[in-house]
Amino acid sequence: MPLTGLKEERVKIPDGVQVKLQDGRLVVTGKGATLQRDLFHPRVLIAVEGSEVKVRSEYPNRKEGALVGTFAAHIRNMIVGVTEGFTYEMKIVYSHFPVKASVKGPEFVIENFLGEKFPRRATIRGETKVEVKGDQVVLTGPDIEAVSQTAANIEQATKIKGFDPRVFQDGIYITKKAGEA
Repeated sequence: MPLTGLKEERVKIPDGVQVKLQDGRLVVTGKGATLQRDLFHPRVLIAVEGSEVKVRSEYPNRKEGALVGTFAAHIRNMIVGVTEGFTYEMKIVYSHFPVKASVKGPEFVIENFLGEKFPRRATIRGETKVEVKGDQVVLTGPDIEAVSQTAANIEQATKIKGFDPRVFQDGIYITKKAGEA
């Protein structure tokens, strides 16, 4: 594949959001939330110029060109996270045994799942806030990776091994995602 001259993406910085670059670490601040992320590659340059962030690479190969898009997507997600935040909604589904779900410190605890004696636990990552409202579980937070990983941990904790999921549909499932860039 022939080399092309320049691959560049620009990300607009909205009002009320501050973006700083310090030694390969990007810091995005806005509305009381601060997110930090290490974005460094020797052939990909990130620069904050005025009201936009430029991500560029000169004469990139395939991987470096892809990294330009990946870094720009991470920056967009960070900006959305500090302005609006991310919300995942989940639904508790059971057919026979009523499931009791609660938050205890840094863990999400699922009790009486399939009538089991011992509770199942899922780790809550980062600054994610988890609320249980009846059969709905709402996860909110500024970091998309922490919120989505927490949702995945909860889904994984209620996965039934050795049974057909089309028949045994008990579990906690993601029903809605909001705030994605």
